[in-house]
Amino acid sequence: MVPHETNRLLTQTGPGTPMGDVMRSYWQPIALSEELPPGSAPMPVRILSEDLVLFRDEQGRLGLLGKQCPHRCTDLSYGRIENGGLRCLYHGWLFDVKGKCLEQPAEPENSTYKDEIKHTAYPTHEVGGMIFTFMGKGEPPKFPDYEFVKAAPERRFLKRSTLDCNYLQALEGGYDPAHLSFLHRPIAKKDTRPVPGTDKAMSADMYYKEDRRPNLDYEVTDYGVRIFSIRKSGEDKKYVRVTNFVMPDSIAIVGNEGRIGEGYSMHWHVPIDDTHHVRWDYVFNRVRPLDMSKYEMRIANDKGPNGEKRSAENRYFQDRELMMTSNFTGMGESFNVHDAFAAESQGPIQDRTYENLGTTDVIIARVRKQLLEGVEAVQQGKDPLNVKRDSSDISNLIVMSEVMPNTVDHKEYVRSKTLRNQAAE
Repeated sequence: MVPHETNRLLTQTGPGTPMGDVMRSYWQPIALSEELPPGSAPMPVRILSEDLVLFRDEQGRLGLLGKQCPHRCTDLSYGRIENGGLRCLYHGWLFDVKGKCLEQPAEPENSTYKDEIKHTAYPTHEVGGMIFTFMGKGEPPKFPDYEFVKAAPERRFLKRSTLDCNYLQALEGGYDPAHLSFLHRPIAKKDTRPVPGTDKAMSADMYYKEDRRPNLDYEVTDYGVRIFSIRKSGEDKKYVRVTNFVMPDSIAIVGNEGRIGEGYSMHWHVPIDDTHHVRWDYVFNRVRPLDMSKYEMRIANDKGPNGEKRSAENRYFQDRELMMTSNFTGMGESFNVHDAFAAESQGPIQDRTYENLGTTDVIIARVRKQLLEGVEAVQQGKDPLNVKRDSSDISNLIVMSEVMPNTVDHKEYVRSKTLRNQAAE
């Protein structure tokens, strides 16, 4: 059980909170590039309990400012994009992308008051179809050189969804390998693609179904935690699946493209406030274009029979007859819906003083410790793990789904596969 004070420390991320300071030490996603094309209206954004406005000026430069005008606190997301910035509709104050006040047209002509005004402004970074921000103090760290952000548009799929619960309980579901044998388990065998290491027409789904007691192992890395779930594959082989927790709020998982070793999925769970968060999905394939129709169908699966979004209010349209025939949860085939149910049903903020962790929760406990280590580092004036200052290299972030002999040391095997080691050979 987690003491109440520790649970509060892990889950509160607003301004001035210890975990909020940790979150602000990293680049965080705030929007998809397609949501803010040139000439579009300013976009209100709420992140880490701060209300902001994201916009592009006439030159296409991105700005992220405090949503309330520092004059009389009118909402700047209604403002005009003109004259090199964002103009408030109330009295015409104009701000550039760095928060500098350019004009105060109602003030006396010789007034220098505008030079004294500096509005809240955060730096942004746009890459791979996503827009990120750094909300911490001082010089922003280097943006990690993730493999997937280099993927061509036809080889990536991006999605955002909002969950009505604290970020941590959904994040913890991402590095919990044991739940795959239950929450997402297919009743019928559908995906027959063989995983690397075997020519059997058997998908990874079937390994989850046939061996529901995975052996879990992990190692701490310079970006977070590398997680190994090991399931049986015949008498002399094992199915090894590698997932990664990436500090402070993201995971790299096998996903659909990783089942046959061609790519993987990255998920961020970014707090809106303490009881709501955004899940960002980034799916990529390094070998071939994605079947976009398949992912569009997955979005459709987020809805119930009448086209309404599955949510706690409609009990995710659970069909108990479907549970007996083709769907373990009775909530359709969308993993996102399954994950939302598991996280949101724990309440707005999970009370971890009531939980009782088991053997397969070893990763949950280790990541919580790592997050608390991040809090301690920031409080000591140090950078937490995975804040990159000298190098943006993250080539040792490996996601894997593979069958191998029982005699193979899975940790050494994965280390030999890292892009960093391959580049050195």
